[in-house]
Amino acid sequence: MKLCKKCHKSGGKLAASHTQSEWDDYFEDHGKLLKKVHEGDAAAMKKLESKKFEKNLKHMRQFFHKYASDSGNVPACN
Repeated sequence: MKLCKKCHKSGGKLAASHTQSEWDDYFEDHGKLLKKVHEGDAAAMKKLESKKFEKNLKHMRQFFHKYASDSGNVPACN
């Protein structure tokens, strides 16, 4: 979540801003929709197009899905 933290602050709050289904859509096809949403932000796009993002994509998707607004879960770090 370090990739997102600079702009979005808390990973738990960001995760809770969307449903599990919405997060699935954002991360589908290597984050295609996620990249589309951030296309006007050069710094975000640099991160989203990095090898680090690709490497952590699966784990990020799992985190956001696990703590989505409709999951009933709250991360212990918040």
